[in-house]
Amino acid sequence: MTDLIVQNGRARFGPRVLPCAMGKGGVTRAKREGDGATPAGSHRLLKGYYRADRLAPPRSCLRLQPIGPGDLWSDDADDPDYNRRVRRPHPYRHERLFRADPLYDLVLVTDWNSALVRPGAGSAIFLHIWRRPGWATEGCVAFCRRDLIWLAERWTQQSRLIVQP
Repeated sequence: MTDLIVQNGRARFGPRVLPCAMGKGGVTRAKREGDGATPAGSHRLLKGYYRADRLAPPRSCLRLQPIGPGDLWSDDADDPDYNRRVRRPHPYRHERLFRADPLYDLVLVTDWNSALVRPGAGSAIFLHIWRRPGWATEGCVAFCRRDLIWLAERWTQQSRLIVQP
């Protein structure tokens, strides 16, 4: 089994060490919506999304789906679809998956707060493309495009994302 172990802006996957960006709020064991922190612990990757107009989907064991202009992610704790992919128009607060910048050209969805969703416990914890090296995220773990594609291609059903404090 190969786990992705993340700590202090570095990620180890097998023999490789990759630079990464983490939440501007640091790493936390008490994740809350909007705190900008990356949740500590062991997480699974559930699926992924990609911009078909910008990227051919990597060969991966993860189910990867194309996204379009109407695809959103709910981050409103009052939304019955909180921490889920939703479609436009959507009356609750959300973020766009189909972005002008390249951050979500490939996005891999973690299982954070997904099985029994707790409103306000944090949403949209993804692996995605970074803005640039050292640029903190809103709580996700971000990599350069090449490294994120490399990870997606080597991910297994047994792999875990382990975020260490």
